[in-house]
Amino acid sequence: MPANETAEWSDLRWNAWDDLVLVRARLDAGADPNEGAHTFLRPLHAAAEFGSPEVVAELAGRVDDVDAECEGRTALWEAVFHDRPDNVTALVAAGADPWRPMMGGWSPGRLSLAGPTPGLFFPFPRGHARLTEAESAAVVEADRLTGVLGGFGYDGYSLACVRGVSADEAARRLAAEPADEEQLEEIMEDPFDEEAMRFIGLADVPGGCVVSQQSGYMASTPGVMKALSAGTVAYGMFASPKSGNQGCAYRDGEVVARDTHPGGSRVPGDDPAEEVLLKYLYVGYAVAYCYAGAGLRPADDHSFVAPDTHVRLPEGDYWH
Repeated sequence: MPANETAEWSDLRWNAWDDLVLVRARLDAGADPNEGAHTFLRPLHAAAEFGSPEVVAELAGRVDDVDAECEGRTALWEAVFHDRPDNVTALVAAGADPWRPMMGGWSPGRLSLAGPTPGLFFPFPRGHARLTEAESAAVVEADRLTGVLGGFGYDGYSLACVRGVSADEAARRLAAEPADEEQLEEIMEDPFDEEAMRFIGLADVPGGCVVSQQSGYMASTPGVMKALSAGTVAYGMFASPKSGNQGCAYRDGEVVARDTHPGGSRVPGDDPAEEVLLKYLYVGYAVAYCYAGAGLRPADDHSFVAPDTHVRLPEGDYWH
């Protein structure tokens, strides 16, 4: 063991969890295999997500319980969610239970049916539910939608996806006026100017409409989201250059989720089953996640990158 090896995990970077020599040295120095990797992960959970099957097997052989839960999920669930089939194999070999229900009822085995390696746990045992027709359809749609709305290599934009509401109705709800194109072109030379922030784009898509702003946060502010979601559901997001994707969801004018991270890989333990599946299917696809959450089915990406029209919001406080 190296003389300077510590008996803790706090300084381990994410890419260190595939280093068997390093992890084994920490364990031999007295690092607890059950606790202390990160505030939201046990060591085995961290290895299941970021590490190698060799490290997973080493930790699995030293923990008190290979199926210990952290924030509502086991290490096996983490391996499935993050599409690490080799780590899944190592955990199952160590005795992890694929059929233990968690995370809105999604066991690791059932969740795997929605992923890229649905044969991980075949033959499927009797007495455990397979995907419903609606869930299977959501998997197919996710494959299509992530192709239509792939990654966008920039930040600073905002959007709101609204179910069952047309672009015209969205403009009415926001009391917005049609934008003068010449004025819009002139103002947008400085898109972060206070006046420019009042201009947003609108587009109809099958299932509803999209409100967007290519440079600014206005489309997902509470005032906009509250007005748009009256009698329906709206998913919003600001792609903050400083703090990442800031998401929210509104239903009938009230916020039901705030400070979410669309496209991220963290799932709160109290999320309902539908939201757990949605987050799994759209890891890395923040914009597509918002469209899917609102039930929108675009044929292409024009509703986001090239809106049908622009409108000017009235002056007002959109944060309270």
